[in-house]
Amino acid sequence: MLYSMTGFGRCLLENDDLAQHWEVKSVNSRHLELKWRLPAAVRGLEPRLEKTARNFVARGRVEISLNLHTQAAGAVSCFDATLAGAMLDSLQALASARGDAFTPDYNTCLGIPCLWDETDDEPDETIVAYLEEGLTLSLEDWNESRAAEGRALETDLLTRIGRMEDWTSVLAERAPEIREERAEALRERIDEALAPEEADENRFLQEIVILADRLDISEELTRLAAHLAYLRELLRNGTDAGRRLDFTLQECFREINTCGSKLPDIALSHIVVDVKNELEKCREQAQNLE
Repeated sequence: MLYSMTGFGRCLLENDDLAQHWEVKSVNSRHLELKWRLPAAVRGLEPRLEKTARNFVARGRVEISLNLHTQAAGAVSCFDATLAGAMLDSLQALASARGDAFTPDYNTCLGIPCLWDETDDEPDETIVAYLEEGLTLSLEDWNESRAAEGRALETDLLTRIGRMEDWTSVLAERAPEIREERAEALRERIDEALAPEEADENRFLQEIVILADRLDISEELTRLAAHLAYLRELLRNGTDAGRRLDFTLQECFREINTCGSKLPDIALSHIVVDVKNELEKCREQAQNLE
């Protein structure tokens, strides 16, 4: 299955102790870049959570954020309740002195770094497993959005590949006719320049062979057709498609450029330009595929 590198996923999971809200956002990138935004209470779990994330992604810039809310006391052991209480008392006293109403927001305390002990101890294993479950669900939701966009990209790419295959067939049919026309034009120019008795048939045949070789694009068309077929195979297999598509499209550019330089025909030159335009659009789409 093809996956786009652009996607969004989320998961909201609650139990008696914790409420966790995960969000996963991604854009395209040449390599895998994982960016984490975790509460201080669970920041030490990043290496372990990253192992879970890497099971779902191979390439792209991925931002993973977690909002964590405590549902019960003691759910996260490293929270400094004493310091938090002192801060809230101070705020209550300030509000009273100014004559303002004060309603404490306890969830806000979870985002204050100084309220978390500087300790290497990890949260309880049950909580860790629960967080991994939430992360997994958010990544699965994220993958669904990437797969949906991947299917749309596949449809678009297959349509463009079909057009290029049709144009390649036109080039293959027209190229021999152009060689014959150019050979006949060369004969007429020689006949006009020289008297019949001065014309050298052997020299003429040599020139025809040289000209035919210069106009021969059969090898380029064979390779181009093979590359286009390989593009279809990559889309069908969907394994590490992004990098392979990009490389194969570069090879297609090389072959069609050679065809354009060899064929001095206006109609076919237009086809060459159309193929190059489609290849460029395919490259833009392929850059979004994992």
